[in-house]
Amino acid sequence: MSAPPRRFVGFGNVLLPILFGIALLAMWEWAVRHYGVPEYVVPGPVAIARAFSRDGADLLAGLMVTLQVTVAALVLAAITGAVFAFALAQSRLVEQTLFPYAVFLQVTPIVTIAPFIIIWVSNVFVVLLILAWMAAVFPVISNTLLGLKSADPNLKDLFQLYRANRWQTATKLLLPSALPHFLGGLRISGGLALIGTVVAEMVAGTSGTRSGLASRLLEASYRLELARAMACFVLLSATGLVLYVVLDTLSHYLLRHWHESARPKDG
Repeated sequence: MSAPPRRFVGFGNVLLPILFGIALLAMWEWAVRHYGVPEYVVPGPVAIARAFSRDGADLLAGLMVTLQVTVAALVLAAITGAVFAFALAQSRLVEQTLFPYAVFLQVTPIVTIAPFIIIWVSNVFVVLLILAWMAAVFPVISNTLLGLKSADPNLKDLFQLYRANRWQTATKLLLPSALPHFLGGLRISGGLALIGTVVAEMVAGTSGTRSGLASRLLEASYRLELARAMACFVLLSATGLVLYVVLDTLSHYLLRHWHESARPKDG
């Protein structure tokens, strides 16, 4: 039996979540209107849409600030994480010595180290960048290291048999082996970079026109402007979703011609 056309499957994958979301929003709006819930307690979707219509330009400006930090932290995490993982893969002794420090970055809550970074670094953007990078770098390190260590031992022996140098082994064997794992870690790090930026903005207490969207969310919640706060939340959630889709598309584009994980499945 032949598989259904991919066009139909893709349409269903988009349509069903949209219909379900519309149904949830309709029930939400009905509930707040039917039970007379005040807007400062639980705003309905219509109130949130009004808040975005009223303050959309200001919220988008805040989103751009948050995105700048998020993208910069993600790029920095991708570069430093891959380099660090490659260094760890060169020697078991190096891995045993340095990998615990990578774990330290992962398990340390950024809210506990943020006060020290704020004191030591005067530039607010750099403070946010450091904290977001700390949240995002570990998945890149761990996944890339796993990929580097997962290269086929038989191929390693073949490279040695043909006397391939270290550079040839790295570019022709280790890097292709690590690329799918690196991209998997990058997809995880994209969301963590955004989360790290949001937490960093809240902890750093940035304000003014150069403040990020998380700071605007916190300020609105303090003023009980929950419709505006929820509009910020929706924008941040949508940004995280778009970021994941972009990274997933990039992963598929880079792997589709040669790696099994990106090839279409029959049946």
